[in-house]
Amino acid sequence: MKKLALCTPLPEEALAKIKETCDVTICGELKHGKGNVTEEMTKEECMGAEIIVLGDEYAGADTLQAWIDAGMKFIGVAKGTPATVDYDTIANAGLQLTYTPGRNAVAVAEYCMGLMIAVARNMCKAVTGLKMGEHLGAPVDDIYDVPDVKNVTWGPLDENHPYTQYGIGFELYGKKLGLAGYGAIGREVGMRAKAFGMELLAYDPYLPADVIEATGARAVDLDTMLSESDIVSIHLPVLPSTRGIVNKDWFSKMKPTAIVVNTARAAVIDQRDFVEALQNKVIGGAAIDVYWQEPIPANHPLLKMDNVLCSPHYAGLTTDVDGWSGRKMAENVFAYLEGKPFPYVWKVKK
Repeated sequence: MKKLALCTPLPEEALAKIKETCDVTICGELKHGKGNVTEEMTKEECMGAEIIVLGDEYAGADTLQAWIDAGMKFIGVAKGTPATVDYDTIANAGLQLTYTPGRNAVAVAEYCMGLMIAVARNMCKAVTGLKMGEHLGAPVDDIYDVPDVKNVTWGPLDENHPYTQYGIGFELYGKKLGLAGYGAIGREVGMRAKAFGMELLAYDPYLPADVIEATGARAVDLDTMLSESDIVSIHLPVLPSTRGIVNKDWFSKMKPTAIVVNTARAAVIDQRDFVEALQNKVIGGAAIDVYWQEPIPANHPLLKMDNVLCSPHYAGLTTDVDGWSGRKMAENVFAYLEGKPFPYVWKVKK
């Protein structure tokens, strides 16, 4: 029996089949719960396994080398971008890094559209304002005793009206959406944005123009995407070539009314340049789900900006995501057990 260390859920049917040829040990966050595992704990629990399947656990060069020396032949990371492990150590050992691309593509894409709608229509400001007691009517004795009025309006429309304070926003229909990165998530966002009647401008130097345009997007260079887009949605992985790439040069080329949406990773945005662009109204606003430190520090200026919507790293998390990643990782494990090529192999881009 091959030893398999499992740190992330797999479908029950797939796991039962794997157990026919593997001795499976539950490790990491699957054993201890989310956020309750150190790298040293993971290293010790997975030691000696031929097959190691991680979820969000970290495995640096020393950990991976120890596993390799102890007989690891397969390493999988059930993430869309396996940034939690040291790729070079795996490659130098002649192994392939398997992962689960697109596992949360639908989750992030749906959330991304929600952020676009919310920021375009000033939804969060309006909802928060009501919760805080702004623009409300006087208390009534019986909320079910309502006047017979056919055209119910929130009035009068004066300087104290919510439309005046919060702004009425704009429609997504007919607007141009710039997609910085057109991988699995970018394409899912684009498909949904098309349903809203948006025009898609996709910038991805790794994809041929004909591949992009076959999906209904327009393949453009960076300057065109930045200068024409009403909303720019970031879908870039964190690589040496992308770290801090979204900077003052980008913002200077954007419309002063443009909105930046980021559900990818904060590290691709230069933090100081971003804050200054928003403070100085170089760009119109932002909807942000990821940060340079998490939880975001309580004194971060983004939290105080009226033109910024912040959410707590929610985009990629749904009750369905583990199912998607589990099915894809199970395919990788079966391929290893059957001596076949892996369907999902990470090939790092510099």
